[in-house]
Amino acid sequence: MELPLYYEDIIKILPHRYPFLLVDRIIEIELNKRVVGLKNVTANEQFFQGHFPRNPIMPGVLITEAMAQVGGILARLSIPGVMEKEDQETIFFMTMDKVKFRRPVVPGDQLKIEIKALRTGTRVWKMAGMAFVDDNKAVEAELTATIG
Repeated sequence: MELPLYYEDIIKILPHRYPFLLVDRIIEIELNKRVVGLKNVTANEQFFQGHFPRNPIMPGVLITEAMAQVGGILARLSIPGVMEKEDQETIFFMTMDKVKFRRPVVPGDQLKIEIKALRTGTRVWKMAGMAFVDDNKAVEAELTATIG
């Protein structure tokens, strides 16, 4: 697999599509260990229309979802044979723990999402994630997901 992974590669891995695909690029990956992805936050994101019109801030739950999607890429690519299946199983969020929001994410920011695998498997994955804007931590969380 050649890095970076772009949109065309990401949609082969994740079932998400616009406007809910929240990963623009994967720039680093160590299978079963860690992954780093990017989300470019633009002023024309649909959620900014109502969150908040005069003070646009990316909803924390969507930042956490972006983190989960980056983690989903790590999980899918790490499980042997998963990408070769014709009918790919969906990855479902199970838990979010120790979520902390450190700074707002606004139009023009680029989220750098770093995910580290804590527990790997064929069905359940637990990961620790952090999202940064520049070098400032915006969000941190522990995420658990199941495949299928």
